[in-house]
Amino acid sequence: MSDEEEYYDEDGGGGDDYEYEGDDNGGGGYDDGGQEYGNQENYGNYDNQGGGYDNNQQYGNEQYGGGGGGGYDQEYQQNEYQGGYDDQEQYEEEQEESEEEEDEPEPEEHEEYADESHETNEDEEEEEEDDGYTQVAAHTNQASDGTEGGNNESHGLGSMIKGAMDGFGGGGFDGVVGQIGSLISQGGGDSGGGLSNIFSSGGMESIVGNLISSASHQFFGINPATGAIIGAIAGNIIFQMGGQNNSLSSIGKVVLDNIISGKFKRDITPFTPGGTVPGLGFQQQFQPINFQQERQRCLDQRILFEDPQFPANDSSLYYKTRPDEPIIWKRPGEIYENPQLIVGEKSRFDVKQGALGDCWLLAAVANLTLRDELFYRVVPPDQSFTENYAGIFHFQFWRYGQWVDVVIDDRLPTVDGRLYYMRSQENNEFWSALLEKAYAKLYGGYEHLDGGTTAEALEDFTGGLTEFFDLEKADKSTTLAMLVRGMQMGSLFGCSIDADENVKEAQLTNGLVRGHAYSITAIQTVNTYGGQIPLLRIRNPWGNSKEWNGPWSDKSAEWNQVDPHQREQMGVNFAKDGEFWMSFDDFMHEFTQMECCNLSADVMDEISEMTGVEVHDKQKHQWVEKSEDGEWNSRQGTAGGCQNNDTYCNNPQYGTLFQVPYDSVEQDGKCTVIAAVLQKYRREMRSKNLDNLPIGFSVYRSEGGGGALQDTVGKKPIARTKVFINMREVTVRFRVPPGQYIIVPCTFDAHDDASFLLRVFSNAEFQTARLR
Repeated sequence: MSDEEEYYDEDGGGGDDYEYEGDDNGGGGYDDGGQEYGNQENYGNYDNQGGGYDNNQQYGNEQYGGGGGGGYDQEYQQNEYQGGYDDQEQYEEEQEESEEEEDEPEPEEHEEYADESHETNEDEEEEEEDDGYTQVAAHTNQASDGTEGGNNESHGLGSMIKGAMDGFGGGGFDGVVGQIGSLISQGGGDSGGGLSNIFSSGGMESIVGNLISSASHQFFGINPATGAIIGAIAGNIIFQMGGQNNSLSSIGKVVLDNIISGKFKRDITPFTPGGTVPGLGFQQQFQPINFQQERQRCLDQRILFEDPQFPANDSSLYYKTRPDEPIIWKRPGEIYENPQLIVGEKSRFDVKQGALGDCWLLAAVANLTLRDELFYRVVPPDQSFTENYAGIFHFQFWRYGQWVDVVIDDRLPTVDGRLYYMRSQENNEFWSALLEKAYAKLYGGYEHLDGGTTAEALEDFTGGLTEFFDLEKADKSTTLAMLVRGMQMGSLFGCSIDADENVKEAQLTNGLVRGHAYSITAIQTVNTYGGQIPLLRIRNPWGNSKEWNGPWSDKSAEWNQVDPHQREQMGVNFAKDGEFWMSFDDFMHEFTQMECCNLSADVMDEISEMTGVEVHDKQKHQWVEKSEDGEWNSRQGTAGGCQNNDTYCNNPQYGTLFQVPYDSVEQDGKCTVIAAVLQKYRREMRSKNLDNLPIGFSVYRSEGGGGALQDTVGKKPIARTKVFINMREVTVRFRVPPGQYIIVPCTFDAHDDASFLLRVFSNAEFQTARLR
């Protein structure tokens, strides 16, 4: 597999020169097997005096992992997130360089060998000369504090942030705190009296529950008491495989009823392994499988489904490294007497990692379970081990811009009669093991899932754009501002504490659990003896007594400072229900990771169709999303590489026209934009020794006429990825006045072929068009 590479650019006006840094991690993420990695290549800073690259640049500790082999020779920090968040964290230094234009050099290879380090050496980080936009590649956990002009301090944000403090009156942290109360009073609160949204607050479950209790939703296809499908065939009896019905929530029952009755029919494409990738010989080999038709065929013929696309043999397990144990494939009914797809209650929140190095996937799965309206988009409730059971299941994922339906059989890898890979805490619950199998099929096999980032899987589960925050390095003001803006835009927030390598989900003395996924459900401010302070409402999905026991926890003395009427408005409930309040300062001190999953209006529309809840009425501000498919093709002359190459302007270019936002959350007439470039098919092609390419992009203001860039002389990007890195996706968030802009995605090296997807989220309507 190729090296994980980072490429740094120097700010040289119109002619930027880039450099890179590489390390082999098998596709990113954390190493679950404790392996060491080598062959790190550092391509140092451009030497303005000598016209070449200065190989003496040192980069700070980086936090990586993967399951791929190879090796780290750069200093790095490796943590195993068992059940927490497993995204890459890279702490790189950026040295000040002069902005003199020089001849474009070829990078000179330089290898640096260093021991592993589990400490982040922040003293090594240096500031780079500021260009007005402080930017880093997605998931490198650095950003500016959002102030005008910015700085290059490491703030722990997963993308460039400029203008995060816009609309808060220029008062810094106190300015953000001061506006939270007014935003709540303007209708941004929830039933718990905090700044939230319909997704973060968990309000969808109560709304759907009210629809059922008031008979606003009429059930036609299922029994509302049990969730049983009316007229279903008892497949478990036919095949004598045991089994129990699903235990569905209110949302699950409504979604199932809408599917059975035909009220909701998802626009989805049956997944077929392969597909055509130009020039790489990755061709389609199978016919699509329609889940409903194939299940009916199996029931009619009284046969259990066997998936021809993903057979129960070694080809589905590995392409390089055989499992350590002999694998026997078994159906759930052969493992446990009464298997159940979804046990329900709180058990489904507890998912365990198996032998595979995919804790990055486990973290995303943990987040998925926090919201039923998202969970049932991936795990359709129209399947079980009893009703219409025929050994066939299906799961639905977002794949490169469209949703696909992945059909599998239920034969699972076991060792000594136990599941070998992912499993649920309840031994008879199988949705997690089957989901992992479907996800492995999506990418070509189980070993293809070894090493990755949580952001990658979260996006495949939601179709959203995900941004990560390293709270140990994040700026307090920017983090709170991003939380406020995210709540206003309908985004979801999760958080965790770094896992203990030796103890899975170790509980701390303060009541919090390491390596465990929490969700942030609301923001509130309270007046105390020391002044106004912000609080966060946080939820442990276990829903039990494992809660924060520090200041502002249940029955803590701090609540005596709060007016009883406000406590009532906030819905403060001293119950062992897994939900608790804590101060924002304590949150920043105790938690180490936070992610923001931004959902577009298209996602919200589909959730409305699934549940019958008019999300638009509940969520005023929404992201508008557009996407464009593209390709870097050397034969067609569109693989121009970065600005170090004369062919840079030959890259695909995309014009955007951003309009004045109507009633934006900042209320300043500017547009908030999140742009992302995602390279396709690279994980699937690991078995062909093809891994992610180092990619990036720049955004330029259009100078009129709407045409493509012919050159970049004297043209400075208004936003860009300063680090070229071989991750699946790189992301930049920025704020600009309405107008025309040009986005230029590129690889670091010219003549590198790949397909990509450009996604743009904006807080107002906009247009995109391919310019070249």
